[in-house]
Amino acid sequence: MWLRHHVEVFSFITTLILLHQRAVTANWMYLGLVGVTPQLQQHQPQPAPESTEPQEDPQLAAARALCSSLPGLAAQQIEVCIQHPSAIRSVSNGARRGIQECQYQFRNERWNCTTRNDEQSVFGYILERGSKETAFVYAVTSAGVVHAVTQACSSGNLTDCSCDSTGKGLETPEGWKWGGCSDNLNYGVEFARKFVDAPERVKPAPETKNKKAWSVRLRMNLHNNEAGRQVVSSLMRMQCRCHGISGSCEVKTCWRTMPSFNEVGDTLKRKYQQAVQQVAPKLRKRLRRKSKSKSKSKTKRRLPVGKGDLVHIHKSPNYCVNDPQKGIPGTSGRICNKTSHGPDSCDLLCCGRGYNTQVIKHVERCQCKFVWCCSVKCKNCETLIDRHTCK
Repeated sequence: MWLRHHVEVFSFITTLILLHQRAVTANWMYLGLVGVTPQLQQHQPQPAPESTEPQEDPQLAAARALCSSLPGLAAQQIEVCIQHPSAIRSVSNGARRGIQECQYQFRNERWNCTTRNDEQSVFGYILERGSKETAFVYAVTSAGVVHAVTQACSSGNLTDCSCDSTGKGLETPEGWKWGGCSDNLNYGVEFARKFVDAPERVKPAPETKNKKAWSVRLRMNLHNNEAGRQVVSSLMRMQCRCHGISGSCEVKTCWRTMPSFNEVGDTLKRKYQQAVQQVAPKLRKRLRRKSKSKSKSKTKRRLPVGKGDLVHIHKSPNYCVNDPQKGIPGTSGRICNKTSHGPDSCDLLCCGRGYNTQVIKHVERCQCKFVWCCSVKCKNCETLIDRHTCK
């Protein structure tokens, strides 16, 4: 019975990974690494040759040529791109924004959000795994698209939207009135939901054996995409400007504006640290029983998962050791902080392997004085700095 249960668990997880591996061989996040400018320049509308047959609209033909040539897009995303070709550059900016924020947030961690430039999946095995790092990547890139598209709307760079002037001029009971032009978050969220979620709404192929495993992973991706968008929405704030004589606030106009993307990244990092591991419905009862038999004194309560929470289905892999096959570089050679007690400490970052210390001589100009007339003379000061790297 015990062996049968563990074989079933292993079979389920293996099938889930193999099924989803095909879905991440190409990914829209790749646009954040390569951009879209060359394609935009290449696929400008060309004059149609003389013909008696009806010709396709030149702008539609240019959009189709552009969107079909972009790497990593699913078929449904290509259709969205054709409908909104001017927004695809914002998608690229949003993906890049998400990747850079991920690398900033995890710069001192064992997993430092490593990207693989040789793969269109960008993150390789990490997207296949279904760990909490996977959850963070989906959330931060989805939030990046919302942020970039909304910003483009407010800046007038998109033809399909503008800033949100709803309620402009209306007075409130508090004595101020809406003014200016708010960031059009609704459009950014709806576009991101339509574009980013498109690959996860694909129905499984008829030959797919374990459709439940497929749907569990897709639901995880959709949940984390929405969680990223929810964070941007929750951080919207109101800005106001006073009008009156001598700086008084007789009249105050207010509008809503987006947070900086660093704030979004900080919030998502906190959610990552509290990410919830979900168990597949088929195995939930058995795994719960196993945890109770292991420790009767500790009972786990299953709390409802909020829309803004990050969820994952697998534990994180071992990021300590180099694994080229999975694209995990390990932590050997990483610079660590000997005096830190955080994730960048030599104890944690080096995974208990120890560290090497190298003394580096740093030369800089110092004790500068102004000499009449007219020059500045400085001395060269040498400082010895200890640099610690993981073994």
